[in-house]
Amino acid sequence: MSVNWAQLYADLSAQLQAHVDLPFYQDFFVNFYRAFIDGARWKLYLSGLRMTIEVTVLALIMGIILGVIVAVIRTAHDQQRPGRHNPILFLLNTIGTIYTTVIRGTPMIVQMLIMGSIIFASSRNFTVIGTIALGINSGAYVAEIIRGGLMSLDPGQAEAGRSLGLNYFQTMRFIVIPQAFKAILPALGNEFITLFKDTALITVIGGKELLYAAKAVGAKTYSVTYPYLGAAAMYLVLVIILTWLQGKLERRLRQSDRR
Repeated sequence: MSVNWAQLYADLSAQLQAHVDLPFYQDFFVNFYRAFIDGARWKLYLSGLRMTIEVTVLALIMGIILGVIVAVIRTAHDQQRPGRHNPILFLLNTIGTIYTTVIRGTPMIVQMLIMGSIIFASSRNFTVIGTIALGINSGAYVAEIIRGGLMSLDPGQAEAGRSLGLNYFQTMRFIVIPQAFKAILPALGNEFITLFKDTALITVIGGKELLYAAKAVGAKTYSVTYPYLGAAAMYLVLVIILTWLQGKLERRLRQSDRR
């Protein structure tokens, strides 16, 4: 015999409104149904989760582009031969140093509020503003991760590239960066996972993602307990999946090194 869950929910809800004390499992069912099933609210969570993933990917792409540019500039500046100082490279390195220092030295939520309330105060597209803020923040950390990987390689690798007739940027692109990638992969994976969780911060400026959806459901049901716990469970499941995928990729790269 099939159970009419909607009717059961309506009956139990009526009992709660009449101040009838329900057993725990019935109370749990009512709250769960109200937070995730009633009114097809599960679609709000899926929409928020999709937006969270999109924001994470876009912010990561922006962060990698910024990070590579800053890391290459700062590495080129640090690896100049004694007595040779390029003034343009010095200026770019100074800008990159200020950028990484300011971004890494201030809280992410403060940067988000500055972007949403000051820099882009006239814009109402808060999700895009939040994505830009996340990308800029990620770029500073990615820059240091990549720079550390580049500086850790044997300088002889770059010299070999120069001896083959490659210029500095060609040497970095074809020789140095591919070798450094394996060394920095774990740190980049951790940055991606951190960025995924940090997407929840765009809610403070009105950006729409998973936490925003949970708050919207909480406003409709007058209870945020189950919506927030549901959002936390979704974040946790995806982080576990991402961590597993990262570990699998690292193991495959290690296997290729042994061949």
